[in-house]
Amino acid sequence: MVDKKAEPKKKAVQEKTVKKASTGAWWKSTKKKETVPDVPDVTAGVVETAEPAKKTAPKARKKTTAVKSAAKPRAPRKKPVPRKKPTAEVAEKAKAEVKQPDVLVEADQLPAGSQMTDGSDPVKVDTSEEAKPKTKPSRPRGGRSNQQAKGPGKGKQPEPAVEKPVSMEKPPLLKLLVNAEEPEECRLALLADGRLESIHVSTLSSKQTKNNIYKAKIVAIESNLQAAFVDYGTDKNGFLPFNEIHPEYYKQEISEENKRYIEQHQWKKLRVTDVLERGQEVLVQVVKEEVGNKGANMTTYLSIPGRGVVLMPGSDSSGISRKISGEERRSQLREIMGSLNIPEGVGWIVRTASMDVTKTALTKDVRSLSRLWNEIKLKGQAMEGVGLVYQDHDCVLRFLREHFDPEIKEILVDDLAALEKVKDFLDMLPAKQKGAKARLHKGTRPIFNQYNVEDQIESIYQPQVQLPSGGSIVIDPTEALVAIDVNSGSTGKGKNFEESIFKANMEAATELARQLRLRDLGGLIVVDFIDMRVSRNIREVERQVKNAMKRDRAKVDISRISKFGLMQISRQKLGAPIETSNYRVCEHCKGRGIVRSVETLALFYLRRIQTGGSRKEVVKVECHFPLDVAQYLLNNKRNEISDMESRNKIDIIIVADPTLKPADHEIICHKQEKAN
Repeated sequence: MVDKKAEPKKKAVQEKTVKKASTGAWWKSTKKKETVPDVPDVTAGVVETAEPAKKTAPKARKKTTAVKSAAKPRAPRKKPVPRKKPTAEVAEKAKAEVKQPDVLVEADQLPAGSQMTDGSDPVKVDTSEEAKPKTKPSRPRGGRSNQQAKGPGKGKQPEPAVEKPVSMEKPPLLKLLVNAEEPEECRLALLADGRLESIHVSTLSSKQTKNNIYKAKIVAIESNLQAAFVDYGTDKNGFLPFNEIHPEYYKQEISEENKRYIEQHQWKKLRVTDVLERGQEVLVQVVKEEVGNKGANMTTYLSIPGRGVVLMPGSDSSGISRKISGEERRSQLREIMGSLNIPEGVGWIVRTASMDVTKTALTKDVRSLSRLWNEIKLKGQAMEGVGLVYQDHDCVLRFLREHFDPEIKEILVDDLAALEKVKDFLDMLPAKQKGAKARLHKGTRPIFNQYNVEDQIESIYQPQVQLPSGGSIVIDPTEALVAIDVNSGSTGKGKNFEESIFKANMEAATELARQLRLRDLGGLIVVDFIDMRVSRNIREVERQVKNAMKRDRAKVDISRISKFGLMQISRQKLGAPIETSNYRVCEHCKGRGIVRSVETLALFYLRRIQTGGSRKEVVKVECHFPLDVAQYLLNNKRNEISDMESRNKIDIIIVADPTLKPADHEIICHKQEKAN
């Protein structure tokens, strides 16, 4: 059981690690901070064990049975039949039948009434045919099957565990291609058995600003939003929420009531206008890049990522990635980090990549990050005005740091400078992760064309994706959500309609997870599967989506399929969609994807001409239209134009301009000149 008295103490410590209040800019201050002692997790390692049910019959029942038995006459006892001694052959045969290998059973697998020799060691249980109970167990109430009602260690004796056959499927061959030959664009593609699994593109026109650290100035404080807007040297101001502002940036002249709230960590009772003021200088880090008209999201809780460790200046919290399993390894990493000379007031997180990392590699990583943090502080103090203080690594090193997989067997690079960066990164890896070999691509064809990657990249930008069985999925990103529709196509032409629909949905479940990774789509995603009637198939499709999403680095939350056949997926936005960096809004349709027909445009302009020509003092209407619209008006609407000229006594001149776009036009109304 969990100690309830330790819960308030643990909660208070967690609140202290979240925010820590003092005055002045903490990145300028040289005073040492008070560290909060770690409180051991009282809930760790607690296992609830169910007490074995006591087989005690009710007393009232014993009395009734005793009365009934007293009323009946007792039957005379039979004389015991003398046992015959078995012969030697029969005895040996019985021993051979009874003798079976002993099976080790854990405590939760023991049958009812058995006991362990001690608290944790397993005991030997006889699993022979003679040892099994011959009486049939009674059926439980509620109509459930006997196997569902029985818990572990109840009813039937456990059978010996049968080893499952080892799967003979080979793991996919991972290969990384780096196209850094052109300075304007850098592309990295991860292939699994020749199929594109992820693509990362960095261009000069849209450089990634995520994780960059800037020196900024607060230019506006919005009390309604509980946020501040900061100028960090770009066209758009950054958005800084109140819960992302470190208490060290609070102004010194605050009321006693607000000071009491800060000491008691009652952050919800504080107003952003009470603790901040315009013109303050802060160090901010980009959490989310600019998307459309929205500015970048900022935070003052900085984090400096390395390959194996993330340092968090201004925080006293520490942790280890949940994906690192094994309490022995986790405690070992905790001891290693505790022995390192980490600066006071700097928190840390051990990343998943440190699963096989040695103490030497962790020490080297922490030292380099600590040195980098000192450089950032010095540069921030010396800089005048706002601007960039620290820029994250380039595309190649950033991808290797965040996405490198030890299962990658080969890395092909088409640029010598990028190849040196890859080799330096591989040299820093521990021995267990040095399985990849980096080499220079020397083919005459471009590296992506040689491995048929260009066609796969182009399919990312298409709304429709074909499925192997003939179906397809249509992906339509909107402002509020991403809509994905599953179409059966030629899949539903089979004899068994339900089975064909189930097959199409299973293929769509696998492909939509891959497309979300490739296109880097986030937010709310609604998937419209084809309606299925069998509930078992519906559950199987849900399970397939969850298994396919396990390879995604982003945080994903998946709902059940509703009665309308819709599934909702919430995916973390890791960055801007890949289309924003490689595509621009169409000049003709302005992002709608459609333009007006020639007939509709011609009638629209004709009504504009009629409105302008009906005004007083207008003697001439001069029109400049695209070529196809002007031809339609002159050929098909000549009579209507002549009637307008005679009725309003004006001249209508239509000029065809082939340089104009479909939506461009110019209508000029010339008025009558006044006499001198």
